[in-house]
Amino acid sequence: MGKYTIAKNTICLWYDHDAEEAARFYAATFPDSTVGKIHRAPSDNPSTKAGEVITVDFTVAGIPCIGLNGGPAFKHNEAFSFQIATDDQEETDRYWNAIVGNGGQESECG
Repeated sequence: MGKYTIAKNTICLWYDHDAEEAARFYAATFPDSTVGKIHRAPSDNPSTKAGEVITVDFTVAGIPCIGLNGGPAFKHNEAFSFQIATDDQEETDRYWNAIVGNGGQESECG
């Protein structure tokens, strides 16, 4: 059995129940982004039932992340965001439209 390694610095993002869906969205939207291992709950726990996705290893623009299906206790907000450098307005618009079209909300950005 191979050794499982984790990056020294990995961003953990808390989701209610859609960590895998979010990871797949990022992987389909941003370059150098992938979905890695999907870990399922071995038994029922407060946030997931046995067999449901509990964590997802994924990468967004080369940054290692873990998506945790931790339940509804914490909501995403603008206190955390991925800052993606773009080459032109067309690329910026493509990402913006993908995010807003996937349930994101418009707000001011720099």
